[in-house]
Amino acid sequence: MSQKQTKPAAATKAAPAKTAVATKSKKVVKKGEKKIKTRTLFNALYTKNVKNFGTGFGVQPKRDLTHFTHWPRYIKLQRQRRVLLKRLKVPPTINQFTRVFDKNTAVHLFKLLDKYRPEEASVKKARLLKIAEARAAAPKGTPAPKAEKPVQHLRHGIDAVTKLIEKKKAKLVIIAHDVDPVELVLYLPTLCRRMDVPYCIVKSKSRLGQLVHMRNAACLALTGVNAADQNELSLLVESAKQMFNNNTEHRKTWGGNTLSGPARAILAKRQKAEAKETLAKSKI
Repeated sequence: MSQKQTKPAAATKAAPAKTAVATKSKKVVKKGEKKIKTRTLFNALYTKNVKNFGTGFGVQPKRDLTHFTHWPRYIKLQRQRRVLLKRLKVPPTINQFTRVFDKNTAVHLFKLLDKYRPEEASVKKARLLKIAEARAAAPKGTPAPKAEKPVQHLRHGIDAVTKLIEKKKAKLVIIAHDVDPVELVLYLPTLCRRMDVPYCIVKSKSRLGQLVHMRNAACLALTGVNAADQNELSLLVESAKQMFNNNTEHRKTWGGNTLSGPARAILAKRQKAEAKETLAKSKI
């Protein structure tokens, strides 16, 4: 019995040591006390707004995606052609089509041409129908009324314009600057100068096509105007002769032959290195 009583006594001696260690590591919170919450200080003017770009939330920021765009083939060809005309040496006969009427003169020209548009297909159909009804209503034996055809001062089509230039009936020839292939209108400036017919080059074939109710038109010829517009036509003819017919300088200037940006940077770097080398040699 004495041995059994000694074991609990040893256990009772070791128990206070464990409680002493526990009190050192943890603070004992009494029931009546409250926990103190630590707050982080921040400036209300510079709060962080976290955006959520998930479905149905914030809008994605705009990015430049032109590099990933699959452009149509005709746009690629247009850009490649434009780059080639800048890089290669362009002869004067083709380079003359880059020189066009200025904006102010072109506006006056198109305002004048808009007055002499040919009649539309619907208007022509109504006119012919009216004439046919008048002929059908006329009694037998009486002469049918003659059809009054409207005078067409604005002519289109390369063949028609060429014939008018050769006969010297055209008062002013208007050529588009972006005809493709350019060989279709390449001879017209030379022919106009030889026949002493004023000509001008404007932008673009789609604008000329709108005047004659077509999608595109390579060239137009104005054969005459009313007495009220004669003064305006004479001013346009004078500016066309000064800029195109009598201007021999732009007919001799070559076009293109301009290097790209990276090529110019390489040449500038090379010239800078050569200048530095010559300066070093001169100091020796």
